[in-house]
Amino acid sequence: MRAQHLLGALAIVACFVTLNVRGQNPHLAYVYPAGGRTGTTFQITVGGQALMGASGALVSGNGVTATVLDRVRPMQQKEFNDLRDQLKGLLDKFQTARHNHFPATGSNVWTEADARERDELRAKILHNPPNRNAGPAMIDTVTFKVTIAADAEPGDRDLRLISTNAISNPLRFCVGTLPEVSRAAAKPANPDLEKYLARIGGQAALVGTPKHEAQVQLPVTVNGQILPGGVDRYRFFASAGQQLVIAASARTLIPYLADAVPGWFEATVTLLDAKGEEVASAERYRFKPDPVLHVNVPHDGMYTVEIHDSIFRGREDFVYRLTLGELPFITSIFPLGGRAGEKTEVTLTGWNLPVTTLTVNATTNRPGVIALPTPSFNSVPFSVDELPECVAGPPSHESGAAQSVNLPVIINGRISHPGEVDVFTFEGRAGQRIVAEVFARRLDSPLDSYLWLTDANGKQLAFNDDFEDKGTGLNTFHADSYLTNTLPATGTYFIHIRDTESQGGPDFAYRLHLSEPRPEFELRVVPSSVSLRTGMSAPLTVFALRRDGFTNAISLDLKNAPPGFALSGATLATNQDKVQFTLKAPPAPTEAPVILAFQGHATINGQKVTNDATPADDLMQAFFYRHLVPAQELVAVVNGPERPFLKDAFKILSATPIKIPVGGTARVRVSAPKNFSDRFRLELNNAPEGITLTNVTAIAAGLELVFQCDVDKLKPGSLGNLICDVIPQNNGAADPAKKAKTARKPAAVATLPAMPFTVTDK
Repeated sequence: MRAQHLLGALAIVACFVTLNVRGQNPHLAYVYPAGGRTGTTFQITVGGQALMGASGALVSGNGVTATVLDRVRPMQQKEFNDLRDQLKGLLDKFQTARHNHFPATGSNVWTEADARERDELRAKILHNPPNRNAGPAMIDTVTFKVTIAADAEPGDRDLRLISTNAISNPLRFCVGTLPEVSRAAAKPANPDLEKYLARIGGQAALVGTPKHEAQVQLPVTVNGQILPGGVDRYRFFASAGQQLVIAASARTLIPYLADAVPGWFEATVTLLDAKGEEVASAERYRFKPDPVLHVNVPHDGMYTVEIHDSIFRGREDFVYRLTLGELPFITSIFPLGGRAGEKTEVTLTGWNLPVTTLTVNATTNRPGVIALPTPSFNSVPFSVDELPECVAGPPSHESGAAQSVNLPVIINGRISHPGEVDVFTFEGRAGQRIVAEVFARRLDSPLDSYLWLTDANGKQLAFNDDFEDKGTGLNTFHADSYLTNTLPATGTYFIHIRDTESQGGPDFAYRLHLSEPRPEFELRVVPSSVSLRTGMSAPLTVFALRRDGFTNAISLDLKNAPPGFALSGATLATNQDKVQFTLKAPPAPTEAPVILAFQGHATINGQKVTNDATPADDLMQAFFYRHLVPAQELVAVVNGPERPFLKDAFKILSATPIKIPVGGTARVRVSAPKNFSDRFRLELNNAPEGITLTNVTAIAAGLELVFQCDVDKLKPGSLGNLICDVIPQNNGAADPAKKAKTARKPAAVATLPAMPFTVTDK
């Protein structure tokens, strides 16, 4: 029995050696081309870090498959030097043989085997030459063969790369219906290689050059990448009177660049006639960075559209899709939403539209935003809510002519003319708390609202210009307004709305919510791609977006998950907006990636409420700003051999939540394999300020952990989770001083389940 126990313990310890290190998970920087046409097969290049173990790609939805063709990482300088020296020896032999008129005998005979070896060495050097200019974030590239089925549903997908032990972050991949054209994939400049090739009589392939020109036929979607100083041009024939739409997708493909300012590819599109005269140009479409042009073609002839970065930056992840043709494009709708469970008549405005009205049947019973089912090239958001709705009448600049409304209500209106102010009046009670919120910019309206509340005497009680909604992760300028106020007396009140810059027009629509507070919450679970080893845990984070004063606790659980998955510490305490928790994998691997869904439960006004959580990724913009960018689904992979013996390993044996007294310590027992401390140590992951792990001791049951609470940094009642990473011991150095200078800090190979804690009085 003792031998069996020892073998089992050794097996558990040995399993850590093969665990995937989280810091080496594959990370995608770009996909090129970032989409394709239904019913076609083509190649794409994926660039990023830690991609050499790629075994496939996962595309959300149905009808898209991908097969790995090639993986490339620039070779190390030593490998290049060895190949270069071998090639030089063969070239010298070739020159000597040629000088001697290729003798049939002797040491300098040039053979077919020599020629084959020379060509193979050349190919190796050109396939993945060293490149000191290659960006670390895009050092690896993988080529895939992609097939899109003829019946695949058009639209945006998420593409992830799968490796042996992990899954990457998602990037946008578009399924279209128009013909597509793609230039060759870009490669970073490599002057060293070009000089070397010149010496051996070769030349670099003209791939990814800064300037590119091609002729296309409308309608078409062209795919490209912009390198530094790059300008791409596409020529086409157009007829007089055509309503031409030219729409760029760049920032929508890669929303945020962490290491660039501006924090995305900021495309500029210009249309030129046959004489090179500018017909139209755009750097944006309203408040969105991706430009759109609408041109009434003035005469028959050849035209050229050119695209480049606004300040002529560029690199491989400056990827674009540029669509040209007489495309149906919606510029605005009215109203911007409708009531749940009812039909809403919507008016469409735009270019090349086959219809101008649409009946929307909002069957959902939950408030939110859906994609309007329109016959257009672009996607349009449509807001659904459960409150009564009305339409604003003629503009009322003065309080005396204000439109009367009854609370609660959603007012659908427009700031139809520059300088217009819409005013609405309602009756309120003393002590009544009211909320006024504008939904406009979040629904693609160009309105930048300004909102204020006055009493019957014209006294301003509250006002707001911009309100940040962290749930809209793709918005960097939050232009909608939100205010709340407790009414001082029973009587008549007025709510006023205008554009901040006194602009206006038929597209400046809004939805103004007027009601008492409606406490509610949304959840974002980060990241949207999770790599797990059998029987082990990984950390995730849930963000709570609390609305209208909602403060209650929220518990998170899995929704219809396969057996074996479990959460630990997945509770947000009262008023808590963020918590890190852990997801544990089953002891057996999954045959394919698993789509996991999360839901949150809370009590609101005495009623239990359950809301689905949205998967997202916490992305950085321009070195500083962070955004929660939604993903279509949360995908987990579970790899490694089946480990039933891990079912009871690393359990928290002490009662939770752990009670840590202010200025004192708490001891926590955790099950762990024998001799664990000889090979590994524990470190707090994202430790709450004021709590430290001071000691780890081996005991009969496993481990005893001692946590200490700083008396000056935490107060009684503080809550959260303690998450410990498993780190390999720093062993094996003959010279500790040398190792301290050269060795990297070991990365975590596993994570213990989250341990909820609370800080108590002494």
